[in-house]
Amino acid sequence: MGSSEVAVRGEEQMRPVSIERGVSPYAEGSCLISFGMTKVLCAVSIEDSVPSWRRGRGEGWLTAEYAMLPRATRTRTSREREKIGGRTQEIQRLIGRSIRAMLDDFKFGEFTLKLDCDVIQADGGTRTAAITGAAVAAIDAFDWMVAQGKIPVSPIRRRVAAVSVGVIDGVARLDLDYEQDVRAEVDMNVVMSSEGKYVEVQGTGEHGTFDRVQLDRLLELATRGIAELTERQTVALGR
Repeated sequence: MGSSEVAVRGEEQMRPVSIERGVSPYAEGSCLISFGMTKVLCAVSIEDSVPSWRRGRGEGWLTAEYAMLPRATRTRTSREREKIGGRTQEIQRLIGRSIRAMLDDFKFGEFTLKLDCDVIQADGGTRTAAITGAAVAAIDAFDWMVAQGKIPVSPIRRRVAAVSVGVIDGVARLDLDYEQDVRAEVDMNVVMSSEGKYVEVQGTGEHGTFDRVQLDRLLELATRGIAELTERQTVALGR
């Protein structure tokens, strides 16, 4: 499917995106998000406590974990049981930073929200799909807290979404699938808020270098893609 998508999808086109809320009945917030063949289950759990270094402040915390099922990929990958790999640590820190950017502060009481993002099928863009889906799951979790009387109002002030962009054969492309990602001369992940501001930009010249013109073009494509994702979130949330 990845190769056929390359043939039919223009460089400015996202893959088909879907967001299904409430897929995990026991989680306080959850969604299944798909970017083409990439599928990520995002679930939020709420704990009535905070890490020891935050106790006594009346402030909460939000953190994220990321994992990939062994056969989410084309060949089986081993589970990370005892030691989390560097790539996994990087991604879950990125998810946590991105979702925390949705809040102006942590003054929602001493609660911890734990975001679990589990990749059930991988075809490129797993971290960007995870961020986009986790934003929806976090909104639902905070709404649940309000409905349960745990907090008076949701601390969410904005949404975030993320997308990958890259340069392949000298052409800037939006939302890279796996086959595109492994060929990319330049690879970039962009996280933006619904206010149109950048949360994080990660860009690397994988097999070459890139100039300011290419950088501007990549950011332009990312902005378009994230605007589309923000609209998908709006439709999924009904607001």
